[in-house]
Amino acid sequence: MDYFRYVRGELCCEQVPARTLAERFGTPLYVYSARTLREHVQGFRRAFAALKPLICFSVKACQNVHILRYLNELGCGFDVVSGGELYRALEAGADPATIVFAGVGKSEQELREALAATVRLINVESEHELRQLCRLASGRKTPVRAALRINPNVAVSTHAYTATGMARTKFGVDWKQAAGIFHRCRQVGQVVPCGIHLHLGSPVANTRAYEQAIRRALMLVQRLRRRGFELDTLDIGGGYAASYGDAPVPEPEDYAARIVPLLAGRGLRIVLEPGRAIAANAGILLTRVLHVKESAGRRFVVVDASMNELIRPALYGAYHFIWPARAGRQVPQGRGPKQPYNGLWCCDVVGPVCESGDFLAQRRELPPAASGELLAVFSAGAYAMSMASQYNSRPRAAEVLVEGRMARLIRRRETYADLVSPERVRPRQSATVRVRRRWGRPAGVPDGRADGK
Repeated sequence: MDYFRYVRGELCCEQVPARTLAERFGTPLYVYSARTLREHVQGFRRAFAALKPLICFSVKACQNVHILRYLNELGCGFDVVSGGELYRALEAGADPATIVFAGVGKSEQELREALAATVRLINVESEHELRQLCRLASGRKTPVRAALRINPNVAVSTHAYTATGMARTKFGVDWKQAAGIFHRCRQVGQVVPCGIHLHLGSPVANTRAYEQAIRRALMLVQRLRRRGFELDTLDIGGGYAASYGDAPVPEPEDYAARIVPLLAGRGLRIVLEPGRAIAANAGILLTRVLHVKESAGRRFVVVDASMNELIRPALYGAYHFIWPARAGRQVPQGRGPKQPYNGLWCCDVVGPVCESGDFLAQRRELPPAASGELLAVFSAGAYAMSMASQYNSRPRAAEVLVEGRMARLIRRRETYADLVSPERVRPRQSATVRVRRRWGRPAGVPDGRADGK
């Protein structure tokens, strides 16, 4: 469900035409629907109501502080994986008691920041990190709650780069080794190992994979409880699928049908970490056609958006539906690659970045395009702006949040001055480092002195 729909042949976000937004704010432009975000959050809340879970939106999916503030007002907590994401969540007004801090490579500074903020839970990913946390927490008056991330070694059908629940990934620890880690760190400092964390990857459309992983986590919980550990939390992660085309994906109710019966009555506080499933279809990317050209029998539609704004097609081979914002009578029937119209072009939609991998779609059938035409790239609300870059010194795009008839700018378009602003350091900040020569210079390398001096 989303609220990007064609009305009399013209794409609208809720009640605002996409054309109006592009004319007002320029392109490339990220556009988000508040109503879509709200309904997706409510869908998870309804589906998992029996467990009364803490729904922690995954900040890495869509990190704009205005969107986080909106989600916070809807009752969401936050899953953060860096000090920067923690800062964003707090800036959005989040209660630290609703924040869980995960991430495979937290620095000591980030752990200190999590401790200072008194977040609800720190999800540690190794015995070394757990011991480091214990050292940093020594002397604190209040206990620090920590969960250990396990690898349940459950295979999922997703891109290799986004599969995180197998034993050979960098994330977490082998679930069979977790009990030993709990025992060795049982009496260390003020850290209380109180939970288990798992995350299978993203997007995961196989609901049985969650069932298998959670069963293994529950076996571990029962084993540790019998040995005296007071485990009260199970963070089952996120990775829930979002629809990018016409292929059906599970709804929150489908995941809940597998998960809720396993966890009901277990005496565990449940944490969910949806990101993509809430945000992906709550956003689109608007882009204008710059040029149309043919080369060696292949047609290229060159647009002003690129891998800078949406790297998923280049990085993962991901599919995003693309169609003109003003479709006339050729309103798309679904969001699959095949549309029931004659005279469509087979073309590559490419950006201006100097990389052959800079494309948004390849061999895609679209209505004939002309310079200046506005195209919409759908399902761009997750892992688009949050993965954006300034490669080729291209300023990052603006973001707009639409609610009903109202549209407001939530991130201005960057300028050229923004590109170089961090590089404008003062002389005192740019201290020269002198390296003492200890071993003499290599043979054949002049020392810069004139002969005889």
